[in-house]
Amino acid sequence: MRKIVIILTILLTFQFSTAQEQSSLPPRDTNKNEIGLNPVYLVAFGALDIAYERVISSNSTIGVDFFYKVANSDKNDEDNDFEIIDTEGIFDKEIAFTTRFKYFFGDRIARGFYMEAFGMLSSGEHDNEVEILDDLGNFLRYDDVEKEYTDFALGFGVGGKFVSQKGFFIDIGFGIGRNLFNEDSPEITLRPNLYLGYRF
Repeated sequence: MRKIVIILTILLTFQFSTAQEQSSLPPRDTNKNEIGLNPVYLVAFGALDIAYERVISSNSTIGVDFFYKVANSDKNDEDNDFEIIDTEGIFDKEIAFTTRFKYFFGDRIARGFYMEAFGMLSSGEHDNEVEILDDLGNFLRYDDVEKEYTDFALGFGVGGKFVSQKGFFIDIGFGIGRNLFNEDSPEITLRPNLYLGYRF
């Protein structure tokens, strides 16, 4: 009986000390969920870009982000004060939903330098060069015409994530992808990212 009590005491002591060690770890090493916002897009371009990411191992995460261009990009809209930079030609997409997988290098938990693969479903308007013909069908000139599109792109990116002891983070990255299905969509899509967020 005494041996059983001793063994149980040792096991309980070990479990208690392990739990204390885990609880003393900073949030960046124990928490698995992240929410982030891209403030540059919001302030400079009038575009909402929010992201959610889930830590699935010490070296990998999966995530999604939602992009929506809040500001009106109409050239003739003189009342648009929200957009402080002319975004014509910067963002063809008006709305986009992106899924991504990140692989982190090194021994730190889901932080530091990473490589990323992503898939993006986007919709917007893109300038396409078309032939302008006269009434007889003779060529006159080429002209740019805006056409609506919806397309899916695959791409990759690189970046770095830096997480504080309290769980706040900054994620800076750049990605490039190719739209696959719609000839009216831009051939190449770019993803310059700067997310500020919190790991919880």
